[in-house]
Amino acid sequence: MKSNTVYKRAYNRCLELIADRAVATVLPSEADLARRLDVSRTTVRAVLRALTDAGLAEAVGPHRVLARRPEASDRFPEPQTESVGAAVERQFMEWTLQGDFRAGQSINCAELARKFATSTTAIREYLTHFQHFGLVERRPNSSWVFKGVTTDFAAEIYEIREMFEIRSAHRFAELAPDHPAWGELAAIEEAHRLLLDHIDIRYREFSRLDERLHRLIHEASRNRFIQNFHDVISMIFHYHYQWNKADERERNTAAVHEHLAYIAALRSCDRAAIDAACRAHLKTARATLLRSIDAGPFKTG
Repeated sequence: MKSNTVYKRAYNRCLELIADRAVATVLPSEADLARRLDVSRTTVRAVLRALTDAGLAEAVGPHRVLARRPEASDRFPEPQTESVGAAVERQFMEWTLQGDFRAGQSINCAELARKFATSTTAIREYLTHFQHFGLVERRPNSSWVFKGVTTDFAAEIYEIREMFEIRSAHRFAELAPDHPAWGELAAIEEAHRLLLDHIDIRYREFSRLDERLHRLIHEASRNRFIQNFHDVISMIFHYHYQWNKADERERNTAAVHEHLAYIAALRSCDRAAIDAACRAHLKTARATLLRSIDAGPFKTG
């Protein structure tokens, strides 16, 4: 097994695969699960043992059958399934939201490494992504400085984002019906509906769902450049609106509905419907971003 994170991610994906099965039905073979989860047979065996220990599966002859339906409490918490890079990204984004993070602010790698319980190398690798786009600058003394975002920069990055996301959404629609991404999309859709049921008090939780959905779509591109670009998108689009508190609940409610329409379009595998839903959602995100630049921490000057 490559890492505990790989195992936990595979375990959660396996729960999604078996969620709709009837109790007492035979589970997929080790080889089939390894293919569907895109992990080794060793990892699959560990997952199956854990399912048995949790009372979710039981051995019947040479097979394992579903003993009970999975519940939300059976899943590993999302932070435990993150890679080091994803964990650094999440913590960095949360850190930027804790205070007045503006253009010209210094970023201390050693301090962040201690705060995030990771290495300075992981912090530097993360910041290097943004250096290529001019969002941060490395100083001679090894410190980093946040450069900020202008309206021209926002317009440029929106154009690239739309092109990359539509391409990724098309590739998503081409995935095999048994691909794990469809199970994850179903879980994300359910999370959106649950949020909508409690939107009055939980509307600030939307940012994590926004990140989760768009990352899943970009991963379907199977293009390393598009996937690397997602980090920049997260920095600018997925977290900026929390700085603009005006009408936040209403904006997030509207965005949830746009996401559900986007998910429905992906399920339809209709390219015209996907394009329309994607462009409508990204157009709203662009307008919100431009409004927030003058009011939020990404303002230059």
